[in-house]
Amino acid sequence: MVNYKDLGLVNTREMFKRAVAGGYAIPAFNFNTMEQMQAIVMAAVETKSPVIMQVSKGARNYANATILRYMAEGAVAYAKELGCAHPEIVLHLDHGDSFELCKDCIDMGFSSVMIDGSHLPYEENVALAKKVVDYAHQFDVTVEAELGVLAGVEDEVSAAESHYTKPEEVIDFATRTGCDSLAISIGTSHGAHKFTPEQCTLVNGVLVPPPLAFDILAEIEKKLPGFPIVLHGSSSVPMEEVNTINKFGGKLEAAIGIPEEQLRKAAKSAVCKINIDSDSRLAMTAAIRQHLAEHPGDFDPRQYLKPARENMKKMYIHKIVNVLGSSKRLHLFIYIKAFRIGKPLLFCRCFEASIFRNFDVTKLLTHVSVDLINRTSCRIQRHVGNIALEERTAS
Repeated sequence: MVNYKDLGLVNTREMFKRAVAGGYAIPAFNFNTMEQMQAIVMAAVETKSPVIMQVSKGARNYANATILRYMAEGAVAYAKELGCAHPEIVLHLDHGDSFELCKDCIDMGFSSVMIDGSHLPYEENVALAKKVVDYAHQFDVTVEAELGVLAGVEDEVSAAESHYTKPEEVIDFATRTGCDSLAISIGTSHGAHKFTPEQCTLVNGVLVPPPLAFDILAEIEKKLPGFPIVLHGSSSVPMEEVNTINKFGGKLEAAIGIPEEQLRKAAKSAVCKINIDSDSRLAMTAAIRQHLAEHPGDFDPRQYLKPARENMKKMYIHKIVNVLGSSKRLHLFIYIKAFRIGKPLLFCRCFEASIFRNFDVTKLLTHVSVDLINRTSCRIQRHVGNIALEERTAS
């Protein structure tokens, strides 16, 4: 049994609370290779963003479960090496299809798992999700479950048509399963070909897909106020990457994604985790194809994987800063900023809100000046497991 805390990872519970309250979404980037992992970590550190690194069943088989466990531990160490003293990195199983797979991932150090029983009859979905939750919560691992079916194909996940989440089911499902977050279906789709041209509207020569069902999202929010909501299949399929791939020998026809303005709108709601996979694949493939076409004599993988890594990093940063709004949302960054701008009361209120309960305050104080520490005296009292913080300004 490998506990994720020993790897330096975190679960999603506190970061989702902050995201829902702050009106932004945590990036959930899928990865299969070392270069993808490096690009994700570099982007998260540079933007001071929490991040979810997720793998599908197929990606886990490709990378090997043991190697993956050390990659996750290495990702935390790499973030620290890049200058992030206290990174918030989640290792998440994407679309777990059985209790056995989820259990194996938990036992190998995952800090979060998704159990996808959305293809099952409702009662079977509830029973499967609850079984995973009961096991995961023993080890403080968070669980994402799904209601509704997304269309599209990605790794082992395949569905010919989508079925929107039924708002009338969400209270019963969340209550009976005890899941920590809920993936819903409101019009997103897996893969790079999310919509057919017939489903889209031609605007200035560009195919625009139908809008997401924000009315269903609003109904779900009313029934589960403040509950963490997840969107799958949320790649935007940037046309510049598609065009580059096609220019240098690829053949991606009618590749259509989710408009970023719709994702920005979703991120300001209770949607606190947005999954992005295809965009990374497109960025990597476009850079590799272009490099090999322009440098046909290159055969060292480092020669073409380096620009691929840089292109993915650029895409991840764009998503974090301009789409999801999670930049500068690391918990430690917030506290240091509160001190440095002379707002000790803000620090105390944040601490009191339980965002930072399990953090050693002495580590924080090493980042601020003696003058600021002297201006504020914070006393932490422990009462039956609760932490109360009193702030009194020094005279």
